[in-house]
Amino acid sequence: MTIVVHHLDNSRSQRVLWLLEELGLPYEILAYRRDPRTMLAPDTLRRVHPLGKAPVVVDGERVLAESGAIVEYLAERYGAATLVPARDSSAWLRYRYWLHYAEGSAMPPLLLKLVFDRIGRAKMPFFARPIARGIVARVRRSFIDPQLALHLDYLEGELAKAPWFAGDAFGAADIQMSFPLEAAAERAGLDATRPHLWQWLERIQARPAYRRALERGGPYAYARPA
Repeated sequence: MTIVVHHLDNSRSQRVLWLLEELGLPYEILAYRRDPRTMLAPDTLRRVHPLGKAPVVVDGERVLAESGAIVEYLAERYGAATLVPARDSSAWLRYRYWLHYAEGSAMPPLLLKLVFDRIGRAKMPFFARPIARGIVARVRRSFIDPQLALHLDYLEGELAKAPWFAGDAFGAADIQMSFPLEAAAERAGLDATRPHLWQWLERIQARPAYRRALERGGPYAYARPA
């Protein structure tokens, strides 16, 4: 039975396509495009899930939302022998940690930066502009930027210990961590000055399955040219 992926451009659903390519599973893409003005998902996604967000995956009678839950489900159902460490091993504990860390800890400061950057660029009355931009600058300087640096330094240190997030082998934890780190490279200062993270990004984006997912999923702003 073919898995169906409700896929939104430039979103977390790209890593679900990549996972399916790594697993070699047949799948169908139902693609959606963001509103060019608001950058939000279209209302048609609400017919699939009440929150109107992607990804949503249909596997037979199962309908799954939340990319972390989807990655965990697909990896453990179809890729336990290759992408998931042996249960209760130290690598398995790290795998489970990174599955939750990606959205629970890594994404919030990235989302805050995105929101405050947009506030700083938003159209507003001229007399309000310096006040709004001053607030944005203070919040970024006092909280957002230090939090981003803290997390990137932490992740750099973790990848200095092993080449992949769960240890010596590539796996689903790396797929789950791809979106926050690609977003960090796009808008939060991640670059070659953190060599372990940068080399990890180069390795994941060079994987054949990753490149096939790009071909299937369409434009993805966070991927560098091959």
